[in-house]
Amino acid sequence: MAEAKLAILVVEDEESIRRGVCDVLAYHGFAPEGVERGDDGLRRALANQHALAILDVMLPGRNGFEICRELRAGLPSLPILMLTARGAEPDVLEGFRSGADDYVTKPFSVAELVARVEALLRRSGARRETPAAPFAFGAWQIDPAERVARRGDAEVLLTPRELELLALFAAEPGRILGRRRLLREVWGFGEPDRIETRTVDMHIAKLRKKLGDASANIETVRGEGYRFSG
Repeated sequence: MAEAKLAILVVEDEESIRRGVCDVLAYHGFAPEGVERGDDGLRRALANQHALAILDVMLPGRNGFEICRELRAGLPSLPILMLTARGAEPDVLEGFRSGADDYVTKPFSVAELVARVEALLRRSGARRETPAAPFAFGAWQIDPAERVARRGDAEVLLTPRELELLALFAAEPGRILGRRRLLREVWGFGEPDRIETRTVDMHIAKLRKKLGDASANIETVRGEGYRFSG
């Protein structure tokens, strides 16, 4: 059973930044939704349940300050982070007056952005569900609560992504899991067909190295994906 991902709305009109932020959020275990226009972003935020909204200021349709004010009125508990090139003091003050919980200026550090997102989610009380029941993966016993794999006296620490991969493989032994499905269900990409990346293969390689001989249970099916042989 994989972790439930927190949905984050990213309203940014510059495609490279929007996709970059969404990729970073997906890599860290969130389910990002990228929107180009301010008016579309406002509609989606009000219509769907998001754990957090990230807003640019200069947007087509509606600017970020206007969106922030309306979201604060309609969704008072929604954490809002402004991510903008407008870093002058009057702009920062306007952002906070509009109801923003945090304000990050471009260019920004990816590590800082993720830290700010995590801090806002902790402050708001949002929590990702952790799979509680231990499960077997070949000769390993997986403890999701501690994110540990154990085999005899051996103990290996797992990242959240590795835990999700193992849980998905263990839930569907013998079934081929394609890279696109893994990108969608484990990485949270909404449109995996548009993504060219070797991140799945890299994570599988690291997981195989951690699990040693037992990783032979993860078979490569050329041209299709991976399969857990059980």
